[in-house]
Amino acid sequence: MSREKLRRAALPPVQENIDKLEKAINEGNFYGAQQMYKSISARYVSAERYSEALDLLESGACLQLKHGQVTCGAELAFLFVDTLVKGKIPYNEDILDRVRKIYEVFPKVPLPSNMSDDEDVREFTEALGAAKTRLEGCSSFIRAAIKWSAEFGASRNGDPQLHAMLAEYIYSESTELNMAKVSYHFVRGNNPKKFASTLVNFMSKCYPDEDDIAIARAVLMYLSMGNLRDANCLMNELKRQVESQELDFPESDLVQFITFLLLTLERDALPLFNMLRVNYKSSIDREPAFNEKSFMVYSVEIRFKGCLATYSR
Repeated sequence: MSREKLRRAALPPVQENIDKLEKAINEGNFYGAQQMYKSISARYVSAERYSEALDLLESGACLQLKHGQVTCGAELAFLFVDTLVKGKIPYNEDILDRVRKIYEVFPKVPLPSNMSDDEDVREFTEALGAAKTRLEGCSSFIRAAIKWSAEFGASRNGDPQLHAMLAEYIYSESTELNMAKVSYHFVRGNNPKKFASTLVNFMSKCYPDEDDIAIARAVLMYLSMGNLRDANCLMNELKRQVESQELDFPESDLVQFITFLLLTLERDALPLFNMLRVNYKSSIDREPAFNEKSFMVYSVEIRFKGCLATYSR
């Protein structure tokens, strides 16, 4: 028997290790189990038994996360994706469902809001640290999954559902919210209605002059990717949700610019676009990124072809 066959035969069926390590986790031996998950999965990978390595890592990631061991769970989740890459596992819905299963076990814990004494401040500080750990762990995992999906069969930007997952987690768990980063992933996702819900939530708690910038950024990001359909869907859904919740929709000059821009893109009207840029220059200049050449307003060529707006630098 060849050395390779001997190495493969030396490993037991993966379910034996899954059961053994689950018992260790349930007994509270999180660190010991973590080392075993890593070493045993590495042996399966070395023997090119990738399917069994994935089964073990998926089980371990979910168990550690369910027991609140975020750092351990995130490490195993990342190794799950690393094994997909090493095994050159093609992108498919089954693997995507397994990634989603791990993602859904990552904790979402709201930060405490009432601080009346030093003990509350201490707890809040600890909660901030825990939130940062959760965000870093989940972000590393999903970003790796996005990269894998782009390399092994999904669209060039990676699977849209993975982008939507990451956007939602960043929004829910960030201690210092960066809506530009949230928007970056939502516009590469496939759920403008969920994006609209997130923006409405943001509008209810942001500073006064931040709501219209967030809306404009979202629409312009869609347009910069040639996605007029979802840009319009986002605006329509925003207005619908704001009205249903009896909130006030921003009526600033910047929102007017975005509204007129969407109408302009329904026809081949580059001169009209240039006129809008001049008339609303002071509003556009409120957000420096809107005028950067690498963004979407500074130099634009509009080509109307079947509801597609193509922007070029």
